Amino acid sequence: MSGYKRMTIKPIKITCAQLNPTVGDIEGNARMMLETWSNHDENSDLIIFPELFLCGYPPEDLVLNAAFISTLEAKIVKLCEVSKDFQSAALIPTIWKVNDVICNAALLIEKGEISHIFYKHKLPNYHVFDEPRTFSPGPLPEPYLFRGHSLGIMICEDIWHAEVPRYLKDNGAKILIAINGSPFHVNQQEERHIVANSATNKTGLDLIYLNMFGGQDDLVFDGRSFVMHKDSSVAYQSPAFEEDIFSVTVSSPEESSPSVTTLKQGSDYVKYNAHPLELIYNALVTGVRDYAHKNGFKDALLGLSGGIDSALTAAIAADALGPKHIHCVLLPSKFTSDESNEDAEQCARSLNVSHETIPISIAINAFTETIPTLQGIAHENTQSRIRGSILMALSNMSGALLLTTGNKSEVAVGYCTLYGDMNGGFNPIKDVYKTDVYKLSQWRNEQSQVIPERILTKAPTAELRADQKDEDSLPPYDLLDDILRLLVDYDDLDWETAPQELLDMREKCLEYTGDIEKIARLLKINEYKRFQAAPGTRISPRGFGRDRRYPLTNHFVNKIEKP
Repeated sequence: MSGYKRMTIKPIKITCAQLNPTVGDIEGNARMMLETWSNHDENSDLIIFPELFLCGYPPEDLVLNAAFISTLEAKIVKLCEVSKDFQSAALIPTIWKVNDVICNAALLIEKGEISHIFYKHKLPNYHVFDEPRTFSPGPLPEPYLFRGHSLGIMICEDIWHAEVPRYLKDNGAKILIAINGSPFHVNQQEERHIVANSATNKTGLDLIYLNMFGGQDDLVFDGRSFVMHKDSSVAYQSPAFEEDIFSVTVSSPEESSPSVTTLKQGSDYVKYNAHPLELIYNALVTGVRDYAHKNGFKDALLGLSGGIDSALTAAIAADALGPKHIHCVLLPSKFTSDESNEDAEQCARSLNVSHETIPISIAINAFTETIPTLQGIAHENTQSRIRGSILMALSNMSGALLLTTGNKSEVAVGYCTLYGDMNGGFNPIKDVYKTDVYKLSQWRNEQSQVIPERILTKAPTAELRADQKDEDSLPPYDLLDDILRLLVDYDDLDWETAPQELLDMREKCLEYTGDIEKIARLLKINEYKRFQAAPGTRISPRGFGRDRRYPLTNHFVNKIEKP
């Protein structure tokens, strides 16, 4: 045996691409992948991309479209042809059909050939996910020997189940790699780190966690990919809501940990403890920008009332698309105060967006002449619907995306008018409670003063009748939002293990049983409005839409009860 030399396994460099795909844009996504692969071919061994990157995530029922699957298969053939002379390999996440079984997969392509296929083993079926509807689960992933290194590659949900990284470790994996399409909510990164910590601790292996970023309908992906050592220390983390390409050098198996370098110019270790309000605001900006741009809109318009909701929406829109692409419309009635008009105009000037004033008095007079008995709530809603019709007409004429401005508190209890202020193609603050609207507005003003101070301090009002205030119809917003959080965000909570802050919230709310009954009833009976509402960026663990799909016809009223 003395005549044999031990084979030296060279370190490999893995390039991780935190990029922004578009669902259904197979050609564009493939071009982005190929450009990244080509640019890093000479200095990398393996290029990896986030979950289902080739088709975009989540593809939903596109998975069931035969032409869509055929187009993906043809594109894989093309990628193999183009890359046959590349030195590096690439992990191409895509839908893959095997013997009439459709799987969420990732193809390892090297020298123009598919050298291995990894399948997603665990399919999530909770919150915004319903993958068992479209995909079949693959087997437990096996480690793959790549250039002398045993890689344990997992697709998203697999890392959330301890048996998967443990199986990879037990079967010889030396490093874990998780490719993800993990959408943002305010606590999501903390939860990812807990799961990653568990995987690294229990296996004694280092982990590369690659996540996509960008907006897709009501979901937004924050990126924040990271490399975690087996001692749970974070060696590198990508910025939130930005593209990032970084490389990880995996040392020879004899060495203990991978070293990390970044290919992003001027970037080293990125701190990941950004303030929650900054993360939420950037999520909302990303949601608007990508919804608009991916659907072909350059411009957006909205009604600017002089209230906090439309002011925050205008700020988000201006930051997302640029001030020159935002147009605000003031639509005063005889109930609109001079203060509101002044505040709206000042807000538009501060944001440097264009604005115009279109009074609705002529239109409302025409309605009252047509319906002489028009009064009460019908008269109030007619004002809102006139405004909505004007805004939709302007949207039709200009081709701009109409943004609606209702917050989560209003959407929850139906304090909004169907075919009126709910009109629009997208709602940036649909998943933002009213109390958080104020917090986000204050945070945005700390960066630069764009929302007039009076908007932040005056009592909120719809101004649909004389001397109207929101609290004429609703509890104070701090109480309302706590009740709604318990009824919406935490309705599936096990109170035996609930954190103390939620127990305290429940005790506080239980002092107002009459308000709880009223809000629970409003929440139930306004499901039909939410069913017809515009999509909006999800930033909480339980948004209306994908997360919470209640029947329209329903006699069950939720409760908050004493233990």
